[in-house]
Amino acid sequence: MIELTKINGVKFTLNADLIEFVEETPDTVISLTTGKKIIVTEDRNEITNLVKIYRKEIYSGFLNL
Repeated sequence: MIELTKINGVKFTLNADLIEFVEETPDTVISLTTGKKIIVTEDRNEITNLVKIYRKEIYSGFLNL
C-alpha cells in the first residue's frame, strides 16, 4: 500500500497492485484495474518510487522467512 494525496488535499492509502498506469496530463491521473481514475498531487516519478519501495519491503519480508 502506498500513501498518496488527492487533488483536494485528502490523504489516502492505495493498493499499489491495482495501478494499471499513471499519466501526467498535466495533472497526475492514476488508472486502476477496476476502471476507476484518481487525480493526485504526486508526480509520476514519485508514484513509481513509492511503488518500488513498497514492493522491496514486501519481497524483503519474504526473503527473511
